[in-house]
Amino acid sequence: MIESNKRYLDKNWQNTMRIRFDYNNMLAQNVGEKGISEAEIVGICQRKANAIKNMQSKRSSMEWRQLPFQSQTLIDEIKATATHIQQNFDAFVVFGIGGSALGPIAVHTALNNIRYNELGKEVRKTPKFYVEDNIDPERISSLFQIIDPKRTMFNVVTKSGNTPETMAQMLIITNVLKKALGSSFANNLIATTDETKGNLIKIAKDFGLKTLFIPSGVGGRFSELSPVGLLPAAVCGIDIEELLAGAQYMDFLIENSENNPAYTFGALSVIAMEKGNNISVMMPYADSLKYIADWYAQLWAESLGKRFDNNNSQVFCGQTPVKALGVTDQHSQIQLYTEGGFDKTVTFIKVE
Repeated sequence: MIESNKRYLDKNWQNTMRIRFDYNNMLAQNVGEKGISEAEIVGICQRKANAIKNMQSKRSSMEWRQLPFQSQTLIDEIKATATHIQQNFDAFVVFGIGGSALGPIAVHTALNNIRYNELGKEVRKTPKFYVEDNIDPERISSLFQIIDPKRTMFNVVTKSGNTPETMAQMLIITNVLKKALGSSFANNLIATTDETKGNLIKIAKDFGLKTLFIPSGVGGRFSELSPVGLLPAAVCGIDIEELLAGAQYMDFLIENSENNPAYTFGALSVIAMEKGNNISVMMPYADSLKYIADWYAQLWAESLGKRFDNNNSQVFCGQTPVKALGVTDQHSQIQLYTEGGFDKTVTFIKVE
């Protein structure tokens, strides 16, 4: 079983891992009239305080906010399942789309070697990892050219249990495994889905599959700290207890401080939108964080794209997210950002 080294309990180590959010280049005093003024920041303080109060009062109805505090029983089950996969399979494949794919990819590429699958098994020590989030026939057929289905564990992930693309993949792989393994095909399949709803849980019960459950109140895009993301991370050697500890720390900030990166970023984004900056560019300067920008695009678009407001009035609002990668996109997008219209905010991410 994968064991945590518990370094996240060390206060000194925690301090070295904190996120620093520098917004100086959004301020008018530094960038001129197109920037955000001190008066605008003061003006949003009450709205920010109301937002904090609302987040606190709605906490119990936001089930995804409980995910950092997983039970030790579930953590142990995930780690035991990951160890079984590591010991018995050469590859681990996730079939999913949206948050079921973007979260696992983002965490894996951020925390593991960016050429992970190309490393020798003696270096990697864990199965090769693939996330298939499209039903393009050429892509699916090419996967079977580089893996042995008999030596591969397939994890079918859909929150609703009915996602058509993922269920189509389920049909494909079930047929492949039945031909390769006969009656023991179910040993190479795991279903991660809702515990009671949807077709996947019914199929999983009929086939006798190993199942892991996504809490009913957790939307797919927020499911990374559920078994959706924790199992792939654990299979690929990532310390999931450390991952959860970091999320717990951020939850503590949100609950106990008005001066934290999440609320500050939110407040500045609202001001920017109201000034006409309706495009939000996320631009990490590290190849390992490329998929953080992809995942951000989903989180931002699906969370903020709204036809109706809280009063059920049609508003058709939402800031458009754009993903970019430094330095690559300095040679494809930057001219627009520096010489185009003043309708964008750009967030750079770097690793110190």
